[in-house]
Amino acid sequence: MKHTLLLFLLFISLSLTAQNSRFRIMEYNVENLFDTIHAPGKQDVDFTPQGKYRWTSSLYHAKLGKLARAIVAVGGALPPDVIVLCEVENDSVVRDLCRHTSLCRLGYEYIVTHSADRRGINVAVLYQPMTFRPFETDTLRIAYHPATEKPTRDVLRVSGRVASGDTLDIMAVHWPSRAGGQEKTEPYRIRTAQRIRAATDSLMLHRLRPALVITGDCNDEFHNRSLSEGLRALLPQPPFADTSLYILSANLKGPEGIRGTYKFRGEWNQLDQFVVNGALLQASEGLRTTPSNCQIVHFPFLTEPDPSGGLKPRYTYLGSHYHGGTSDHLPLLLDLYE
Repeated sequence: MKHTLLLFLLFISLSLTAQNSRFRIMEYNVENLFDTIHAPGKQDVDFTPQGKYRWTSSLYHAKLGKLARAIVAVGGALPPDVIVLCEVENDSVVRDLCRHTSLCRLGYEYIVTHSADRRGINVAVLYQPMTFRPFETDTLRIAYHPATEKPTRDVLRVSGRVASGDTLDIMAVHWPSRAGGQEKTEPYRIRTAQRIRAATDSLMLHRLRPALVITGDCNDEFHNRSLSEGLRALLPQPPFADTSLYILSANLKGPEGIRGTYKFRGEWNQLDQFVVNGALLQASEGLRTTPSNCQIVHFPFLTEPDPSGGLKPRYTYLGSHYHGGTSDHLPLLLDLYE
């Protein structure tokens, strides 16, 4: 009888642990993760040994090692379950990151887009197959005006099951840049957001209990029209509606005066975003999260002193000069619980 009771208490303890296990998603714009080989038809010659940046194999592998260090540090005792990367060139660089750095022992699998971006920039999703099991992937190609706009990155949707059996839909995004001016390029980002919103509405309509995460570099802050009007994303204030979208990355504050993931002319910008649907914010069981579970990641090796004050991300390049940092952005993380 005593042995049976102990087994029962152990079962209850394990069940409670499983129900409250952490599911960590990391988002990171990794600043031009190119290999050293020119891809025909792409404007990537600058990232070759003879190009503008004198991008060599040794510099490439050093950057991979630094990115792996950041990913391992974000995971802590357990590796991040899903990692969304922006500004990766192709499958090859993601494979090298997963197989030829300290990440090789962690067993990540990955999915990469093959977008029409002229520089060859893509987004990728890395995942732990033991904690996230994809069953469907899709890409959204964003329409553009050839006379005034360039092709942008595809949106990558990965739908998978987590350990609890719940379905989680992840959309990895990298919206059109602000090159040419924020005001001039804003309509393109608004259309991109509208396309994503239409896709998410359709997706949530077909889920019994939708659990949706949109993350990536939006090249806009939470108050800009692409997010507030195009995506129709709200600040996370209750009551939450299951199929409404909420920006968890709005007004984030990190340590040592950090107020964003990207710094431009001495001012922090929160261009990287985590957006979730309301069902994740009001659940008492199954997949769930809170606004406080979204954080800016800071480790000393990712930043350096800013001459204008405080800290700034330590870039890989300053102009065409190799600077030796990891990325011009800081990572974001979001913890869900099962």
